[in-house]
Amino acid sequence: MRRKRRTLVGITGAAALGVALTMAHAAEPVRHIGIHVQPYYQAARTPGGTPRVEVGRGFERLASNRREDILALRDRIVADPKLVTPMTLMVLAIRFYDVGLRDDAVFWFYAAKDRYLTLDEVVEVEAGGLAQVEDAVRSFSTLAGPIINGYAFCDIANQQAIRARALDWVEANPYDAIFMERLPAKKKDRKAALRDAVATVRANAAKESAYLRDAKMVAQLRADRAKNRMDAKFCWK
Repeated sequence: MRRKRRTLVGITGAAALGVALTMAHAAEPVRHIGIHVQPYYQAARTPGGTPRVEVGRGFERLASNRREDILALRDRIVADPKLVTPMTLMVLAIRFYDVGLRDDAVFWFYAAKDRYLTLDEVVEVEAGGLAQVEDAVRSFSTLAGPIINGYAFCDIANQQAIRARALDWVEANPYDAIFMERLPAKKKDRKAALRDAVATVRANAAKESAYLRDAKMVAQLRADRAKNRMDAKFCWK
């Protein structure tokens, strides 16, 4: 289990900077996240088409291509986030990207991963019957991450600000599934374990921030992005 968690953390942290560099070399702007993560999400075949969304009752409008519908669902989640799953937040992030609200996409992508990581630190995910959740979050991170981070790192200062806000949101809005007795806990005191989990995620975020304050590392990041024409793909207005 520890090995699996490190894999997911690697995608959330500084390693994500390099993930996007593995994409194809075509420099056309990437305006659509065309991924499938069964059974939760299947993108439309073409931009502007209707995706299939199966993240729970009440979230059907995540299939809409209207910005106002996606914003309305965002507002609903913000108003009552206690039991909103990481998969729902991942799909919200993808749909924000598809309708052109990419800062929102970055925020909810990071929030989705952090929400899952806090769950994983507190409860026994596999023993609780949540192995599918772990697989889904990893798949969303691997498939959507290169595109969302491809945009996020167009502006490092903006990325860092969004990263901090997403983590603050996760800390302020703990996932209620963490406290469900039917899910076996790793430690007796779940509240203390959650505080430790948030501290762990913050420590990983601090490592990323340190990386991004290193002038040599940033220069290499920018050189790699230029080599792979990342700005042409992701930094369009």
